[in-house]
Amino acid sequence: MKLHYYPETDSLYVDLNSRPSADSREVAEGLVLDFDAECNIVGIDIDRASQKLDLKSLETVSLPALTAKFA
Repeated sequence: MKLHYYPETDSLYVDLNSRPSADSREVAEGLVLDFDAECNIVGIDIDRASQKLDLKSLETVSLPALTAKFA
């Protein structure tokens, strides 16, 4: 997963995997979900991100791959 912030448009894109987007749907004002050809979600686009999110802090709470690696 990758986070891309674009200050010129104040948008945050959450890239969930490397599959290409085949369809996009706005599910709420300024919130667009991208789907691949099999209707799996591949990305999330958030407009006016600095007004909706606290962009100053990013915290990973738990990731299954990391938990299994250190178990």
